[in-house]
Amino acid sequence: MDSDGTQDARGTHASPVPRPAGPAEVPAMPPRPPRAPATPPMPDGSAFLTWLRAPRPDAAPGVWRFGHRPRPAEEPEEIPARQLLSGALIAFLVGWLIWSLLQNGYIGTWWWVPFDLIVPDAWRGGDSDLGETGTFVLYQGYELLVALAIMVGAARLGRWGEVWRRFVTPRFRRPEAQETRTTPEDDPAQWNELRAAGAADAAERLAAEARTGLMRDVDHARILRAWQGVRTGRHSLATFSGAVLKDGSAACLHPSGERDLPARLARHDLVTGQVRLGTTVDDARNPYAYRGTGLALGPDLLGTSLVAVGPAGSGKTGTVVRPLAESLCLHALAGRAAVVVVGAAGAGLGPADAYDVVVRIGNQDSEYDLDLYGGTTDPDEAAAVLAEALVGDLADPHPGSDSRRSTTVLAQLLGPFRAVHGRFPSVPELRQLLDGAPGPFAALRQGLQETGQESLLRELDARERQMGQPGDVGGVLGDRVALLDRPAFAGFFDTSGQTRPFTLKALDHPVRVRIDLPQRGHADASKMLARLVLAQFTASVAVREDRSLFACLLLDDATGVVTPEAVRGIQRLRSGNAGVVLTLRTLDDVARPLRGPLLGATGCRMALSGVTPWDGQDFAEVWGKEWTEARDVTDRQIIAETPAGKAVHMLRRVITGKAPTARAVTVRQVERERWSASELAHAVPAGHAVLSLTDVKGEHAPPLLVDLRG
Repeated sequence: MDSDGTQDARGTHASPVPRPAGPAEVPAMPPRPPRAPATPPMPDGSAFLTWLRAPRPDAAPGVWRFGHRPRPAEEPEEIPARQLLSGALIAFLVGWLIWSLLQNGYIGTWWWVPFDLIVPDAWRGGDSDLGETGTFVLYQGYELLVALAIMVGAARLGRWGEVWRRFVTPRFRRPEAQETRTTPEDDPAQWNELRAAGAADAAERLAAEARTGLMRDVDHARILRAWQGVRTGRHSLATFSGAVLKDGSAACLHPSGERDLPARLARHDLVTGQVRLGTTVDDARNPYAYRGTGLALGPDLLGTSLVAVGPAGSGKTGTVVRPLAESLCLHALAGRAAVVVVGAAGAGLGPADAYDVVVRIGNQDSEYDLDLYGGTTDPDEAAAVLAEALVGDLADPHPGSDSRRSTTVLAQLLGPFRAVHGRFPSVPELRQLLDGAPGPFAALRQGLQETGQESLLRELDARERQMGQPGDVGGVLGDRVALLDRPAFAGFFDTSGQTRPFTLKALDHPVRVRIDLPQRGHADASKMLARLVLAQFTASVAVREDRSLFACLLLDDATGVVTPEAVRGIQRLRSGNAGVVLTLRTLDDVARPLRGPLLGATGCRMALSGVTPWDGQDFAEVWGKEWTEARDVTDRQIIAETPAGKAVHMLRRVITGKAPTARAVTVRQVERERWSASELAHAVPAGHAVLSLTDVKGEHAPPLLVDLRG
């Protein structure tokens, strides 16, 4: 709701794009009818209230906070289970033996001395002042105290308390998510912040819908987002209250009219904004505080960008990209995020109904087109983005390089063409201009002369002089544009206004976009289009006015996409509240000089099972080393000096088959790699990954071994 505008999310053109309806706004076009929710409302709100009230303690980056039980930072020294149980049993038997000996008088009557010293003589014997019953109770009570003292001693020696905590208590402990002890003052279902601000009626309406099962997690997140708009002054309290009183939990809907996705495959928690990807393995290489906890990502981590590397079949799409896309689509429905998902057609990135815009490049049935120029009207800006898409992979791969020559060539053509025709050239027209076709050049020259565009005429003259000269990149640009000038793309990249082009300028609004690339038969064109989307994304988010909306680009298979300019663009995303997710089959798909800068520019790095030792070496270098404790064990043979000793040693050798030895242990601190290249290549089980994290505040999580199936 913090974003402006209310146009229908299906009407996404190069002009201003749809935004979620705020309480004070009326949609410019009616939203499409809402679909039946994926999860129907419960007959009562018990399940929703339990979820809402569940504890979510602060935790280290990447920990699934829903129902999380914090653990100590350091692993306590724990006695092995067999040793602990045997010690407890032995302590019990010893205590029983002592009590038996005392009862049967085998060790004397000295244990009655305290009783004789404390109890008066008048209380003893059958004719005591207490009577026969009182005397019996007195003696039995003393014996009970002695028995309890023996039991306490045996319990301390046998560590019965630890046995109870480790083996008994967990069997009766309820899941943390079910423990929802709240008071009215801190109950999130009561919307106390609204009540304190004077919107008691709205708070009561929302609380009632939560109790009756009419509210779901997306509604809660969306209304909280709308309330943030009131707190920041974007919307008035009266308007917000009016919208809530009118529509209840359906207030401030996304322009699509939807309140949920058609289906969910992953576990989501919209209170924390996290999606669960797996479970951190209980392994000695993981920090103790992370072992056995859920591993989750959210905008706070994706804001530093993520690169995931793993061979085909390692789970990049199904266990990483798909859950993240699903989570960000939910955030978009709540008015928190804008997401663009790019992948091959049929890659399994979610159903079309989960998106507002689906661009199927090369499919003539596609409802939407892709704007080749990113929705800009500035020829220089359009030339820079287009040059990156066309020949960014041919630039010098060192981080300091650029493609200014290609940008200049394109600007020399785009500026004059737009001045004459009022639009940028289509793909066939641009190809003709780059190839130096005489007809289009003559028409441009005539149009510029008629309108007196002298500066642009000089640009066109300079382009004509450079054509055919050694080092001219116009021919290379023309060859790359020819990859898009194919019959399969005949109806795409139109600039005449006859299609519905999508532009990444729309990321000012919570829009959900999926772009299907035609990789089959058009692999080079697909790589070029992926570079185009990435270049437009990094250029668009840098100039957004409203950066409270998180923007994310998920690029499934970034082969041939990482260029020097792309690395620089990724480095700038964090300050714009944006991030990218890139997946690669191998780091060999990135030029060697760019691998280090790419891993340095992304705060989250993932190596999936099956990476090569060469890829593992790059990850090992970026993750660095740590100090660890090394134990060296040395066995030294014992030499007997006396005849008796020699006889004992001979007997031990006959029984054990080994010579008697003495063991020496040396402990020292050494610096070792957190994960070596060999371990990453051979010690990561199938369905697992090693993942390091950095959030937007700069907090780090070391490389963690994660089970992506848990």
